[in-house]
Amino acid sequence: MRRIREAYGRFMQGRYGCNGVDEFGRFLSVAAFIFVLLSLIFRKVFIFYWIGLALLVYCYYRICSRNFDKRYRENESYLNLRYNRAVFIQQFRRRREELRTHRIFTCPQCRQKVRVPRGKGRIAIRCPKCGSEFVKKS
Repeated sequence: MRRIREAYGRFMQGRYGCNGVDEFGRFLSVAAFIFVLLSLIFRKVFIFYWIGLALLVYCYYRICSRNFDKRYRENESYLNLRYNRAVFIQQFRRRREELRTHRIFTCPQCRQKVRVPRGKGRIAIRCPKCGSEFVKKS
C-alpha cells in the first residue's frame, strides 16, 4: 500500500491537483454525481449519463493537468461567477424588500428615479437631479 501511495505522489508532482481539489473541481464533481444520479432515476434519458461522465472526465483532466495558470484562471472565473450571482440575488432581495416600504417614481423631466415612502397620500416630489416638482400618490 505504501508503494502505491508513493507512486501516486510521484505521479501527482507538478500537477494542478497535487494540493487537493479547488472550488471549481468540487463543483464539477458534485454536478457529475448529480447527473449520474439523474441517469439512474430516468433510465431512458441517456443524456444525463453522458453529461455526468463528461463532467467527471473534465474534473479528472483538471486534477492531472500541469498547466497551473490556466486551471487557476478557470477557478477564478468560476469564483467570480459565483460571487456575481450571489450579489445579484442579494440585490434582488433587497429591492423586493424595499418595494414593500417605498415606491419608485420617474421624474418626467430628466427620467431620474426617485424613491418615496409608501402610504403618505398625494405628495409633491422634488427631483434631486433637476429640481422639478411633480405630484404623485404614494
